[in-house]
Amino acid sequence: MNKGDLISKIAEEANLSKAQAQEALEATLGAISETLQSGNRASLIGFGTFSVTQRNARVGRNPQTGESINIPAKTVVKFKPGKELTSSVN
Repeated sequence: MNKGDLISKIAEEANLSKAQAQEALEATLGAISETLQSGNRASLIGFGTFSVTQRNARVGRNPQTGESINIPAKTVVKFKPGKELTSSVN
């Protein structure tokens, strides 16, 4: 499923136009993004939790040449699925 498919599904399920569904999805994703940028967690009960964590710098290897390379530290987004989401897949 891509973003267009998701917008169509939201519009169908919530009896919205595709434009309204797109606005709702953009607002939701924007709110989650802003929350993560401020360093907080975004918890959607039953679905899961988005959080931000810091990954330390490390030394890696180029698999083609075997040469050592420095991988810089960076901030990454993590997602932990909720119980309802996990049980709906299994």
